[in-house]
Amino acid sequence: MKRYAAIILAAGAGKRMESKVPKQYLLLGGKPIIYYSLETFSRSPVSEIVLVVGRGEKIFCMDLIKSLEEKKTMTVVEGGAERHHSVYAGLQGVAEADYVLIHDGARPFVTLEMIEKSMDGVKDEGACVMGVPVKDTIKVVGPGGVVEATPDRNRLWQIQTPQSFLYEDIYTAYEKILGEEGPVVTDDAMVLSYALNKEAKVLMGSYENIKITTPEDLVVAEAYLKEKREG
Repeated sequence: MKRYAAIILAAGAGKRMESKVPKQYLLLGGKPIIYYSLETFSRSPVSEIVLVVGRGEKIFCMDLIKSLEEKKTMTVVEGGAERHHSVYAGLQGVAEADYVLIHDGARPFVTLEMIEKSMDGVKDEGACVMGVPVKDTIKVVGPGGVVEATPDRNRLWQIQTPQSFLYEDIYTAYEKILGEEGPVVTDDAMVLSYALNKEAKVLMGSYENIKITTPEDLVVAEAYLKEKREG
């Protein structure tokens, strides 16, 4: 039987949120933002969860985990200076897995359906990411604010998490990029592509699966949560 692990990232400083409190710990509906991802993954079929936190935050997060109704094997590890250091720390914290789902803790509206779709997708494809087609026209802008190109919108997707991989592949890919000077990586699929020349399949996500990055995002998230609770 194949084993699936989940890594939830909660080590970011959240500078764009303009708050002294890291964004993943800001309150949403009376609970820290990170609580929602933890709660959903705790009810999912994954066998273990690794929560990656910032320095000095382990005790708070352990208390948060104890408040969850569903009990699952969970490990809390401290992340690093950049996202890729934190993902690698999370990968090292996995006890045993054939596949791993990597999720941003600042995306509180991940659903069981998305998690299960990711698990099925990675089993079939070896690597997959959630995403949605972009709604707006995108411009490539050069020096001086001059438009250089307008990509075909029909081929552009906004990539989300979970991003799911064969554990051995993504571990090897992160080991490689941490040991050399490479490009600035912004998501896990990019690491896989650069290090191993393997590409992920995009699975349809949800426009509600937002990442809370700015104060405006938090307002939108509150509206989504209110609608869910009233619905």
